[in-house]
Amino acid sequence: MPDPVAPVETNSGNDRFNAEAAAWDKKPFVHAMSLEAWKAIQKSVPSLFIEPDNSLGRPDILEIGCGTGLLTLEVAPAANRLVAVDAAPGMIDVLSSKLNQPNAPNNVIPLALLLEDPEDTMLPPAEQAKPNGPRLKFDLIISHLVLHHIPDLKQVLKTMLGCLNEGGSVALTDFEDFGPEARRFHPEYKMDGVERHGINREWMTALMLEVGFRDVKVEVAWEHDKVVENYPGEFKLGKPAEGEGNRMKFSYIICLGKKA
Repeated sequence: MPDPVAPVETNSGNDRFNAEAAAWDKKPFVHAMSLEAWKAIQKSVPSLFIEPDNSLGRPDILEIGCGTGLLTLEVAPAANRLVAVDAAPGMIDVLSSKLNQPNAPNNVIPLALLLEDPEDTMLPPAEQAKPNGPRLKFDLIISHLVLHHIPDLKQVLKTMLGCLNEGGSVALTDFEDFGPEARRFHPEYKMDGVERHGINREWMTALMLEVGFRDVKVEVAWEHDKVVENYPGEFKLGKPAEGEGNRMKFSYIICLGKKA
């Protein structure tokens, strides 16, 4: 199944994200969008969060592309265990430093890992008494603004499916590919590591069904304005200077599916 927007040819974005990790949390935009993603996840899979005070009933959650943990730390209080993976070690270093602070949640396992195998030995074992046995399977897999960075999305979805318990769910949020103008989501200096300009709803629905997810639903979860370049390369200082750019509304989708 062809991607409706041919993947952008880039080098791996890990160098970019390692370099940006220390300053990542200073961006108000990433905080706001992480909160919106968490609200959308809770609304879309309410059955997993009905009894947040019952630790035995809390879900085991896997987060793909956790970054510095902005979404991670919102979700952690509602989880039994939360395994947070990111391919950029610099991002995991920042998250790990947060987890070493007083009052940080103690149920988060941060892993610098490009997850390609549901039985990767870096994942926690399903049974503590069998450290070399099968790996833990999850009730929920989440990701936020990650899908558009993944070159082979079909293979990653297969890995996610393999990481789920039977009946487990995915709830994946990203911005929507609504046509050529979606390219403006990223300024030119941030194109490194961008594989596609958003996620097309129809294409993603078909891809998830092809991989084997059931009860698939891909829908708009929220909208948000973002300052974008008027032309590629306008933001020469790495952020808009006075008088540069304009505001543009983007839709954010949530991709839902279950393992049979």
